[in-house]
Amino acid sequence: MISIQKTTSDNPDFKNLTRLFDEYLVDIDGDEKDFFAQYNQIYLEHVIVYYENEKALGCGAFKEYEPKVAEIKRMFVLTEQRGKGIAVAILNELENWAKAESYDFCILETSIRLESAIALYKKSGYKRIPNYGQYIGVESSVCMKKNLK
Repeated sequence: MISIQKTTSDNPDFKNLTRLFDEYLVDIDGDEKDFFAQYNQIYLEHVIVYYENEKALGCGAFKEYEPKVAEIKRMFVLTEQRGKGIAVAILNELENWAKAESYDFCILETSIRLESAIALYKKSGYKRIPNYGQYIGVESSVCMKKNLK
């Protein structure tokens, strides 16, 4: 049975998934891992955890970046569960939640090395934008935006 739970970053399953995500990113981000880690160790009020038969398989979150703009954070699906539409389900749920909270846009940052993530976001209607905030000048970052209206 599949379920999607709305929660916060205090959720133990979210904490476990993001720990696994951080371990995965060590290989992706290399020397930049500490730079990115400082922006990921924050409390999040809007978290989704995707379950199948009560096992947490994936997660995602958003936070307010600025009024009317939600920033997608911590999107992750267990490696062995990828390709099953879990990330799409999580992203759709996050977008619907953000829209219900009166956000007009979602933005996100991902690694240029995560080609499958970039493909997922493009397929979901995200367009590449200039790097924003702390990602300005970071060549390994890809920033994207989607209109929720």
